[in-house]
Amino acid sequence: MSILTDTYELHNGIQIPKVGFGTWQIPGGKDTYDAVSMALQAGYRHIDTAKAYRNEKSVGEAILDSNVDRENVFVTSKLPAATKSYDGAIADFRSTMKALNLSYLDLYLIHAPWPWGERGSTNYDAANVEVWKAMQDIYASGEVKAIGVSNFNDHDLQNILDHADVKPMVDQIRYFVGYTEPQTTKFAKDNGILVEAYSPLATGGILENLDIKKIADKYGVSVAQLALRFVLQNGVLPLPKATHEAHIADNTKLDFEISEADMDILNHLTSTDI
Repeated sequence: MSILTDTYELHNGIQIPKVGFGTWQIPGGKDTYDAVSMALQAGYRHIDTAKAYRNEKSVGEAILDSNVDRENVFVTSKLPAATKSYDGAIADFRSTMKALNLSYLDLYLIHAPWPWGERGSTNYDAANVEVWKAMQDIYASGEVKAIGVSNFNDHDLQNILDHADVKPMVDQIRYFVGYTEPQTTKFAKDNGILVEAYSPLATGGILENLDIKKIADKYGVSVAQLALRFVLQNGVLPLPKATHEAHIADNTKLDFEISEADMDILNHLTSTDI
């Protein structure tokens, strides 16, 4: 349980639980409500959602219906990737808050530096600077305790830093054994930006890897537990997703230590090895 209540400190002093519960690809309604309810029951105190997931309402209901006080749950949501204007960002934030039915958010992220499907086809640097101004104003309002980005690489981060009054506190990226985005991760850490790992289990893709399983067996843990611990020992915050109670519980059992030698092996795996 301790790992779920241990925290990283964001550069503005806010404490964020070291392990979050992801809700990407969980349908809104009963599926999300039950998953978040089970996660809170299992001890998670950090829940991640997004407007694009279409499950914010169910996330908010599960939090408010739980026996955990709202102030003890760290809640993240995200601005849609296609929203690239100041006014659009403010409007989408308002709709997120209405859906969640919460009085404040702990963390609000720009979901991506480009609309989905347009990666690399158009330069959105100027639009991202405009959206970041909206994020800063939302932060200044006190309705959000921290702001950040998602899927931003080092160029995208530098673009924001060059124009920001408040620098991003988090960059949430795809990150797992064999795929750790070292350039982006180093840039973020060098600038005091916490890296969060979505899909830390490669959407289940590493669970059958025999080399990783051999290391997991050495510690008497599952591949999923090893993969999550790997993320933590790299100073990154994992956001595992699960919908079955047993998997939700298993993903909390991370109080073990991977040796330096095994971390070195895991850190040198590439996507072609997975």
